[in-house]
Amino acid sequence: MINGDVIGPSNLNFKHVPVLLKECLESLQLKKNMVVVDATLGGAGHSREIVKQISGGTLIGLDRDTTALQYSAKILGESENVEIRLIKCNFCDIEDVLPGLGVEQVDAILADFGVSSYQIDTPERGFSYTQDAPLDMRMDTDATKTADTVVNGYPEGRLADLIWQYGEEHYARRIASAIVAARPIRSTGHLVDVIKKAVPAGYGKTGGHPAKRTFQAIRIEVNQELDSIQKFLDGAIKVLKPNGRLAVISFHSLEDRIVKQTFKRESTDCLCPPKIPQCICGHHASVKLLTKKPICPTIEEVHSNPRSASAKLRVVCKI
Repeated sequence: MINGDVIGPSNLNFKHVPVLLKECLESLQLKKNMVVVDATLGGAGHSREIVKQISGGTLIGLDRDTTALQYSAKILGESENVEIRLIKCNFCDIEDVLPGLGVEQVDAILADFGVSSYQIDTPERGFSYTQDAPLDMRMDTDATKTADTVVNGYPEGRLADLIWQYGEEHYARRIASAIVAARPIRSTGHLVDVIKKAVPAGYGKTGGHPAKRTFQAIRIEVNQELDSIQKFLDGAIKVLKPNGRLAVISFHSLEDRIVKQTFKRESTDCLCPPKIPQCICGHHASVKLLTKKPICPTIEEVHSNPRSASAKLRVVCKI
């Protein structure tokens, strides 16, 4: 169900190759009768394997994308001896959503912050810089803010700041200036052309497509991804049972930095500056850090799934 409504099966080819699957399953230490949350359900690539290990338990799948939920309902509907509960929501609302399901605490949580292959490869969603499509980029197609809102509506200064901050793009101001001068921009293809003309010739030959960082920045802004990640991490740690595990996959430095810093903070007893002789902050560690360094894909996985190359898995255990 999605929010109590029965989901009809979807016949869409929702391509989803789960990243770091073996490593995630091992890190979560799944057992029978567990209650597990897949906070970024997508095409159920991870969840279809999770349910095989939690017989008698419950899988709660969260996603903003109705199409993903419909497809996953079909895939997971074949699961035996596992209760499947699918909810349309932003994963950052995990702390608010679970009590509404009558669930106070869970045994394990998995989150994969990557954009699904289906979203990237479906032209009309507007995520890809290799296909001409409407300026959309919404993970939740019911949301009002789109890439068009950002590209054609934001002032130049604000646009430049977000391309620099979220895309870590060195030519952010040049790109923002070019976008404003070319308005109205009506498609992703048009936007790519504007970006290419704004940056030096040959830019992107070694670091990927010249529009890659700008598209990332716009997508993050449209979906408020970084704010959602921080809120999710704080909420997820709170709803874990003692000894419960949280496994998180990030794909770029901005995401990973938030995860790394949050896990470090929450696994530390005192956060006072070193010069203070006695703790006055009163902070106590809520988790144990299980991955001092992130787990990365093997060479074999990257070869078979190039989109996994930048993935990093970090794991904590609730104290």
